[in-house]
Amino acid sequence: MSHTALIPSHRKPRQSASKSALRAGVAGGVLSTIAVAGAAAPAQAEPVTQTIEMPTITAGLSTTVAASAEATQQVALDLETQAHEDAAATTAAKAAKKAKAEAVRKAEAKKKAEAAAKAKAEAAERASRTAERTTLSAPSGSSSSGSTSSASTASAPVSSSATGSAASVVSFVQMQVGDAYVPGGTGPNSWDCSGLVQAAFRTVGVDLPRVSQSQSTAGTQVGLGNLQPGDILYWGSAGSAYHVGIYVGGGQFVGAQNSSTGVVQRPLDYDMPTGAVRIL
Repeated sequence: MSHTALIPSHRKPRQSASKSALRAGVAGGVLSTIAVAGAAAPAQAEPVTQTIEMPTITAGLSTTVAASAEATQQVALDLETQAHEDAAATTAAKAAKKAKAEAVRKAEAKKKAEAAAKAKAEAAERASRTAERTTLSAPSGSSSSGSTSSASTASAPVSSSATGSAASVVSFVQMQVGDAYVPGGTGPNSWDCSGLVQAAFRTVGVDLPRVSQSQSTAGTQVGLGNLQPGDILYWGSAGSAYHVGIYVGGGQFVGAQNSSTGVVQRPLDYDMPTGAVRIL
């Protein structure tokens, strides 16, 4: 016996050719299946490597909040201003209404006072005319004493020696006796002093200044002892007179005196003038 006969062999036993072929076939089939499956499978998407920066939510938030707060404050201020304006308008309307009512009341009171003054003046004028008729009907033998009394009797008739334009001026003012006195009045039924004088001279084509100050220097200055019918009498200084009238002769004048008496005819000593000017 060989000395190696008892040593077992380390080589694997050979497989039969049929088993090797079978294993090769199975392996090939598996690889084919894997290859076909890999070809049919969709390509795997590449992983996202780009970083997207998300907007910061708080960016500009403080500015927006500040603007909103400012707008809210402005609205509040506008509402407060409107409230003040409405209150002021209401107060002004109440004040205007009260002032209007007061003005109406004063106007009515003034109107009543003027009406009462006019009625009083008319009553006085009627009384004067009654006295005048009584004087005219007196006997001729008493004419001298009647002439003396007429100088102190309001609206006593005067037989003026005026002629021409002066007579027209005298006639005009005497026809206005009894009319009302109204500040700024220029006729035809109410006058102030200078308005009456201006209208009287306008009847003879003479256009005098409107106010008494100017009328007191419109002609030639004459002394009170040298008066003629138609002369303009003035009270106060020449150039700054505060009242004017017309001398009608017989020591009397006609003038729009005041709201209580209206237009009257009076003797000079009733209210002695300061001076006189002659236009005609």
